[in-house]
Amino acid sequence: MEKKALFLPFMNMASGHHHVADTLMEETAKLEEHINTSKVDILSYSYGTVEKLVTSFYMKWIHLFPSSYDRLYYHLAYRNVAKRSRHLHYEFLFKSYMQKLLASNNPSLLFCTHALPSNITSMLKQKGKLNAITVNVYTDFFVNRVWGINGIDYHLVPSLTVKDFLIQLGVDEERIYLTGIPVHPVFKTPISTRKATEDYAILVTGGNMGTGSMEKLLPQNEASTVRYYILCGNNDKLYRKLLERKHERLIPISYINSKHEMNALYDKVDGVLTKPGGVTISECLMKQKPIFVSHGLPGQERINMQELEKHGLTLTLSRDRTVEEQIVNYLENERAMQSYRQRVGEYHEHLDKREMGEILLDIFNKEH
Repeated sequence: MEKKALFLPFMNMASGHHHVADTLMEETAKLEEHINTSKVDILSYSYGTVEKLVTSFYMKWIHLFPSSYDRLYYHLAYRNVAKRSRHLHYEFLFKSYMQKLLASNNPSLLFCTHALPSNITSMLKQKGKLNAITVNVYTDFFVNRVWGINGIDYHLVPSLTVKDFLIQLGVDEERIYLTGIPVHPVFKTPISTRKATEDYAILVTGGNMGTGSMEKLLPQNEASTVRYYILCGNNDKLYRKLLERKHERLIPISYINSKHEMNALYDKVDGVLTKPGGVTISECLMKQKPIFVSHGLPGQERINMQELEKHGLTLTLSRDRTVEEQIVNYLENERAMQSYRQRVGEYHEHLDKREMGEILLDIFNKEH
């Protein structure tokens, strides 16, 4: 019988949850064993056009009232993170729709790239209402309280810290795969196409976080010695504004859909100035590019920032000196760069050395 794999992110906006699902679907398609794949956002599946309203409200809330969002996220998803409990409000909203989705698709495998579908999936599995193999694929460098655990068969984790945390929660070690946050295989090769005599080049990502936030990070005069490639994403306002400045060292780039184009951009630069979102950070770690972080959005990004700082995998910029001064000083400090490369090397040392396809095949062929 043909196997079906269902990938479950949450909300339709471009996000790490979707990028990871797309990467795993692509890797699954390469396997000799034919597995039918599909991706479903449980929010739009359940409530249709309401998803767009929820997404719009969510983004505006983060930007207009970041402190209140941060407090609520901490209270609902992170406080007493080792204490797991049922989230009856999520079950009330999504349980029946998830059962309908599963009945119509009859999947043999479920990959949850977001905590909410994981929570519902785990609950159904524990109640004996789901036979599919269930897999959590974590897209942050921590596990919030919403993720389902006890009804999940396998876990693809980003770090040794997360693996140890799951073991403390009672997950068997053999059910945990230390993969890092899955990224497209094109990012696996750390290559630089920049000549040693060229000026420093920095990739700036996170254009979707708002025009004002991004512009504050960029040089305000013509004296810059660094070339900035600014990935504006879907932020047309920022893209147009930077074009109008006609600054030869500020190179705005609109949304990039091609992974190969994105990889070529990484190869052009000496470092990346970004916000602490899981997937972008994971790509940078694979490319072994220094990661400079100025601030994180409230909620999960702030916690990501704390976790990454703890392991020395990001370089946090202070507010009392210019961004450019700090970046150049760091890149020219060979001792600091060597120390950073060592920490990134230690991070990679713990990761599963197999290709993602081999790991997926291992999961697909397990006895259940």
